Amino acid sequence: MPHSLVTALPHNVVMSLVEWTQAQAWAWFNGTPMRIVGTIVGALVLRWLLHRVIRRAVALAMSRGETQERSRTGAVIAHATGWDRERHRQRLATVGTLLRSIVTFVVGLVATLTVMSLLGIPLAPLLASAGVGGLALGFGAQSLVKDFLSGVFMIMEDQYGVGDVVDLGEVVGTVQDVSLRITTLLDGTGVTWHVRNGEILRVGNKSQGWAQSVVDLPIGYDADVEVALSALESVAADFAADPQWATKVLEAPELLGVESLTSGTMTLRMVAKCVAGEEFAIQRALRLRAKNALDEAGVPGPRLSGIPVSDERTA
Repeated sequence: MPHSLVTALPHNVVMSLVEWTQAQAWAWFNGTPMRIVGTIVGALVLRWLLHRVIRRAVALAMSRGETQERSRTGAVIAHATGWDRERHRQRLATVGTLLRSIVTFVVGLVATLTVMSLLGIPLAPLLASAGVGGLALGFGAQSLVKDFLSGVFMIMEDQYGVGDVVDLGEVVGTVQDVSLRITTLLDGTGVTWHVRNGEILRVGNKSQGWAQSVVDLPIGYDADVEVALSALESVAADFAADPQWATKVLEAPELLGVESLTSGTMTLRMVAKCVAGEEFAIQRALRLRAKNALDEAGVPGPRLSGIPVSDERTA
């Protein structure tokens, strides 16, 4: 309305126009815009609340794991079974991040659809088009969806983690990276393998649980078995008490006795239950200590053809 026309109108008429305009503006704002603002604010508040609940749940789970008291044996077993504290924290943090991302996506999607509905945009054609497009994308990207879902479950179930030695069927190696689509491994020859999560049908984790070291010790057929077993029992007791190996063995090595008898050879066997991944180092250490103990006890080695008996242990 022109300013000259407004000034020419009576004061009461101008006030009526102003009041009418304010009433109309408030009625308009109190309708769709207010609902849109309320929807957005409600979505933000709901997202904040859900994120807070997830963070508190993750923090509570971490604190329970940290305050749990363990004996030395319990700590070794916890490490051996894959429930190492830092590993547990990393897995909980990963799951928390994944849950927060899902919450943000779902809340944002619902809020967007609600706002579009308030603006009068027809959702039926849009949802129908999205459904057709999603169906086509689903058929074309089945492997991608399969890899993603497999990666989610692998992370949540803690099937393996970075640094674990795993057997995936086609390849055996050390895990270098775990993503939602690809698992990267490094095998014993230095080759890097990229394995799609959806193609992993079975997982053998050699870093979780416990391992067993088996040490076979051949001695002469005519050696004194009791002397040899006594020497090896001392080796087992000293090995379990050694601080260098005490945190790597779950219990003292066990002497099983005579394993086999062949021409001129008698084989004694020792086994040790240990932390996964340490079995080969423990085998070498036990074998060396057992060899020295047998030498000190005067237990002869296996008789080799063509070599005098007095020279068998030296050979």
